[in-house]
Parts: sequence; structure tokens; C-alpha cells
Amino acid sequence: MRIERAVDAYLRHISIERGLSDHTVAAYRRDLSGYVGWLRTQGVTETDDVTTALVGAFVGEKAASVPPPAATSLARLQSSVRGLHRFLVREELSAHDPSDKLRPPKTPQRLPKALPYDHVVALLDAAGPAPGDATDTDLVRLRDRALLELLYATGARVSEVIQLDVDDLAHGDVVRVRGKGSKQRIVPVGSYARAAVDAYLARARPELSRRGRATPRLFLGARGAPLSRQSAWLVIQQAAERAHIGAHVSPHTLRHSFATHLLQGGADVRVVQELLGHASVATTQIYTHVTVDALRDVYATSHPRAR
Repeated sequence: MRIERAVDAYLRHISIERGLSDHTVAAYRRDLSGYVGWLRTQGVTETDDVTTALVGAFVGEKAASVPPPAATSLARLQSSVRGLHRFLVREELSAHDPSDKLRPPKTPQRLPKALPYDHVVALLDAAGPAPGDATDTDLVRLRDRALLELLYATGARVSEVIQLDVDDLAHGDVVRVRGKGSKQRIVPVGSYARAAVDAYLARARPELSRRGRATPRLFLGARGAPLSRQSAWLVIQQAAERAHIGAHVSPHTLRHSFATHLLQGGADVRVVQELLGHASVATTQIYTHVTVDALRDVYATSHPRAR
């Protein structure tokens, strides 16, 4: 099978059948485009002509490039190549898997950055007025406040929140979130977030909706189109600047803060796993390191014989 056709089939598989995000599919496409181009320089155009030695040489050449790639980028590259060849074998489009000897590089474990609670409050206040304080001219600021309140209240990824439809909030104090692989989960919504979203729905969204084509999406841009990931990112950046928060703040910062604050408040790690939509509790347990560090700091500064 021609390697280009094989890549197209694999990308369709991860996009349609596995439901991976457009961002992830685009990253895999870039990786595999480079892989196909490199194989072509080696005179290889058919999948059954790819050998273990060729795969190793490709990865080795990428690892030795200057400047060297980040360990996470190299790991994703290997994942792209392994995923392609495993797919071909599983679909009986190729007789062997030349990537089965690949071992992903160890990536440094980075502790997530969480904001202190008072910084979160400052960020939310800077995003827009509280529901009872808003005026009819605060349409976009009402939306911004609702967006950030919902991100912090649910711990959802920004891609999940901007894909919410109005009907996903039709169940009172919970929201239906569609996560990775199109998996759905139900997440509670606190009273502050619910009030902010209700104010946005009642006073801002109808006007924003009239500016564009009809759409079921919950969050709309100033011209009535569904809010984009980039626009949501900009909302958070601008709120962080107005709140004078020196630390780098991203949509994921609110997700990290959500998980960390829950654990600090005594939530069970498996409950947090369910709320975040993690497939494995091992992914969630990274947050327990953050809370242990916080406990250690409090102990060191508070106990008379800690030092």
C-alpha cells in the first residue's frame, strides 16, 4: 500500500472513529508528513518496504537534530509512527509492524501550576462584572465572566467548554461535557458559575446570537459566531492582565486550579479523576504531589520544630 494512502486512512481513523481533537489530528498529520517525506528520500514508497532499521534511523535522526527537539515532541513523533503502523497491521493492510521496537523517551514530569484561590477570585472579577452588577452594555464582559466561571467550576478543558451547546446546561446544577474520544461525563456546576451563565443567557447571548447565524453553541463571539479556542485564550489573558496576576495564566491553569483546590479541600482523588475525565487515576495523581508540597510548606513555616 502506498504510504501516503496509509497515512490518510490512519488520520481518518483517529479523527472519525477515535474522535481525537482537530488539534491532535493536525499534530499527527505534521509528524507523519515529515515521516513520509523522509521515507521518500530513502526510496521507500510502500508500507511493506518499511523496516525496523528505517524507523529507528528516522527517529534517531530527529533526536540528533539541532536544536534537539523537546522530549514531549519526540515522544509524540514516535507515537504518531507507532500508531500508524499498528493501525495498518490491525486493519490487515500491512504484514508487519516495523515500529514495535520503538521505546518512547522519558519525559520530565512537570507539576501543574495552580493559582491560589484569591488569585482565581481576582481573575474572575477582572473577566467581567458579577451577575447582579452587570449592565446592558456589558454583553461581552458578561460572556467572559460566564466562560471563566464555568472553566473553574467544572475543570473542563477549554476545547470542551467552547463546544458546549445551550442544551448541555439544561439539567440544572450539572453540565454534560464531551471529552476526548467523544466520551461524555456529567460535571456539577456551582452556584456562582450557574448565576454567571444564567445572566449571560438571559441578557447577552440573545443579542450576540442576532448578530450571526443561528447556532446551538453556548458561547458566542462578538459577531454571533461560535467562540473559538483562540478567542477564549485571549479572554483569559486579558483578564489576567487586568487582575495584575504575574504568573502565566492559560485555560489549563484554571483546570489545574480546580483539581488542586478540590484535593486541598479533601476530595477523593478518584472523584477528581471522574470530574476531569481522566482515563487513568495515575494521570490525576500528579495533583496529589502539589497538595503534598503545599502541606510541606505550611508545616515548615508553622511548626515550631520543623527546622
